[in-house]
Amino acid sequence: MTKIIEILSANEVRRTLTRVASQIVEKSGNPSELVLLGIHSRGVPLAQILADQIEVLEQVKVPVGALDITFYRDDLDRVAMRTPAKTEIPFDLTGKTVVLVDDVIYKGRTTRAALNAVNDYGRPEKIWLAVLVDRGHREVPIQPDFTGKKLPTAKEEQVKVYVQELDGRDGVELIKG
Repeated sequence: MTKIIEILSANEVRRTLTRVASQIVEKSGNPSELVLLGIHSRGVPLAQILADQIEVLEQVKVPVGALDITFYRDDLDRVAMRTPAKTEIPFDLTGKTVVLVDDVIYKGRTTRAALNAVNDYGRPEKIWLAVLVDRGHREVPIQPDFTGKKLPTAKEEQVKVYVQELDGRDGVELIKG
């Protein structure tokens, strides 16, 4: 029997992203050197929300790009097939602080693939990782710099993030069973 537990409501997602944006600004020291790269698919709208919030906080417009990591994965034979999305990075990454943005970090393989992909687009000064949910169970030594919610899970559980732009609502759910 499947059990669905709401972890974050739409309001809690908004507040969480506001906090993460503040932490990014605080750590950066110079928000004009930031660029945000959302990892397809839900990382892209999350990156835009963070950029909008940074603009409200600092009056600095942070560039936002989209990164598809499909062909950089080392586990394509084990993940569900999907049509690759378009990588859009309409700015130079060289010398910038790149913040990779994703919805959930689990094993760390998506982030590792994203790091490899970024190298094809320039040489950033720094690369940070911001995630909405960290559910644990890493297989590679990668940890986020900014975490909205730490959510210890069992391996058989799932974490589902909903974003308005793709799903018609915002929220985070834990799916058991």
